Amino acid sequence: MDVLIKTAQLLLSLSILIVLHEMGHFAPARWFKTRVDKFYLFFDFAPFHSLWKTKKGETEYGIGWLPLGGYVKIAGMVDESMDTEFKNKPMEPWEFRAKPAWQRLIIMIGGVTVNFLLGILIFSGILWHWGEAIVPTNQIKYGLQMDSLLLRQGFRNGDMILKIGDQPFTELDPGKLIEAVVLNDVRNITILRDGREETLTMPADVAQQITSQKIPKAMLMQPRFPFIVDEVAPGKPAFGAGIQKGDHILALNGQPIVWFDAFAPVAQRYKSQEVTLTLLRGVDTISKQLTLTSDGLIGVKTKTEGYFKVERRPYSLAQAIPAGYQQSMDFLNSQLKAFGQMFKGKISAKDNLGSFISIGNLFPSSWDWETFWLMTARLSIILAFMNLLPIPALDGGHVVFLLWEVFTGRRVSDSVMEKAVTFGFFLLMGLMIYAFGLDIWRHIISRFF
Repeated sequence: MDVLIKTAQLLLSLSILIVLHEMGHFAPARWFKTRVDKFYLFFDFAPFHSLWKTKKGETEYGIGWLPLGGYVKIAGMVDESMDTEFKNKPMEPWEFRAKPAWQRLIIMIGGVTVNFLLGILIFSGILWHWGEAIVPTNQIKYGLQMDSLLLRQGFRNGDMILKIGDQPFTELDPGKLIEAVVLNDVRNITILRDGREETLTMPADVAQQITSQKIPKAMLMQPRFPFIVDEVAPGKPAFGAGIQKGDHILALNGQPIVWFDAFAPVAQRYKSQEVTLTLLRGVDTISKQLTLTSDGLIGVKTKTEGYFKVERRPYSLAQAIPAGYQQSMDFLNSQLKAFGQMFKGKISAKDNLGSFISIGNLFPSSWDWETFWLMTARLSIILAFMNLLPIPALDGGHVVFLLWEVFTGRRVSDSVMEKAVTFGFFLLMGLMIYAFGLDIWRHIISRFF
């Protein structure tokens, strides 16, 4: 069920982004009286072709079977469809090649322009409708529960981050730590530990460690809380042992637990074994025997409310628009920095490449509209950025050739364009196949080794 919900969110998000991206090409093409032969959501390559299609006027609208993108087929243009029969015919006034360079340039940048504007619009809409969810660090009672990656860097569970570099850490935002350490090479983190301020110095390869582990940002650090049972799953070990809502787990086989984050490391040593849990029920300390599952679990949900406070920072429409723009630019800037670090070798390209499997896993397993639109906004910015890369077959490749024509007055021949687009198409297909193979290994094959 989780997979279906994630897949549905991914397909809906991609459908919105692809249709609007292609509208960014379609609309200016029609404004400049250029014929558009096809407008497709997803690809309709052989052998299955389209799932649905209809023709209105001179344009065929359809849905393809391969959900890896979409396209508009503009008459008289060399593109990834490899349809170049028009080269052997006289030029028609309604063809792309017949239009002046500035019009062709506007048609080509229309898609990425729409995606950039859409990202800003969605970020702004989220802030206007929901506001910004924040957890003030001064409202966290028991410090932070750190991922094992941070524990290896010298953090301890219960630490509270005070400053990242020289910037105060006033709101719980793991992204700030990732951005500072991975993208800005910040190494010094000031923490509060047992009532004393200390400074931790991150190792030189911490950026590589963070990016290679693919840890969800929200899981990097979370508010710490006691292990108090909130719900017991029927049929699980805890249910059979008579553990109840409100029980406070204190120890497992005599080893102190108290905090929720302390349970898993101990329990992993006793998978499928009988253990003794010590717990506090009301004012009584009691013991329960049970057998852990093969995953080292007991089958309960823990109470998380009351240990930290989530606040909503409201935004008026006038405030949301510039804030949404800033969020878009910040996200784009982080992507640019990530690419820069990748080219410098500080971030592993292999560990950070992913196909639609990786993208789908970024969506939550339950439908949440705020998270859905947040992911869609981010994907829109990424789609715009990726399409602007100067790779033939992408919009950016066409833009490079058109800018050359605008500034030199010399037009790139259709034969050169055809060779370049063919090269770019197979380069992109190779990268997509490689990324898909990496995901198959990560999510399927590696489970058997």
